[in-house]
Amino acid sequence: MTSLPNQTKRKLGLVIDLDTCVGCQACVTNCKEWNTGGHMAPLTDTNPYQAEVDGVWFNRVHTYEVSTPEGESRTLHFPRSCLHCEDAACVTVCPTGASYKRTSDGIVLVDEDKCIGCKLCSWACPYGAREYDVFEGVMKKCTLCVDRIYNKNLDKEDRVPACVLTCPTGARHFGDLGDPRSSISKLVSARSGQDLMPEMGYVPTNKYLPQREKTASLSLATHHATARLQPLEDTAGATGLLKWVDNALEKSG
Repeated sequence: MTSLPNQTKRKLGLVIDLDTCVGCQACVTNCKEWNTGGHMAPLTDTNPYQAEVDGVWFNRVHTYEVSTPEGESRTLHFPRSCLHCEDAACVTVCPTGASYKRTSDGIVLVDEDKCIGCKLCSWACPYGAREYDVFEGVMKKCTLCVDRIYNKNLDKEDRVPACVLTCPTGARHFGDLGDPRSSISKLVSARSGQDLMPEMGYVPTNKYLPQREKTASLSLATHHATARLQPLEDTAGATGLLKWVDNALEKSG
């Protein structure tokens, strides 16, 4: 089995703002576009223009309609990709050392030359972040665009993951979450950023910023009346709509 580093020099990761994500799928499309010719290329598709379309996608956006305690409905767009966990079970179950976590920046990667496609890593990941390429016979996953973020041929402002670069609402942020002075760490602190499924104990590097409390119209007839959305009770560290997503992913698993 593969060992994890005791510590990493940096903790590069994403912070996703669920309050500003509009579910436009731009991050999904640009991720697919860049990585189809990038580090983990190719990202193959099955029946892309026919029934039962399927394929390899590192980033997916799910959309839910969530009921509030007041009986109203609220839309939640939830991007999902590898969280580059500190205690990454996908790494420790790998029998060949193909899955590994880098000591330099904390990014979890797959060495395709060592991968035997046993899928143990996908079974160990509770977030559904691993993708099996049926054509290549190996596991693939989000790399945080390592071929972008360290590419000195790109302008400095472009050295971010493709999903971050393309987000039209600024819902995705990238940086060193191991540095409390970084802008991304300050954002997590200011907005009470949360882990996904913290009760699993994998300590995800990526964080989610919960939707803000908003005033919502009750009906067309009483559009001046308002209701405050209250967070749901939480016993595991996540609150409100993020806790609801935790439960939804657990049920789907």
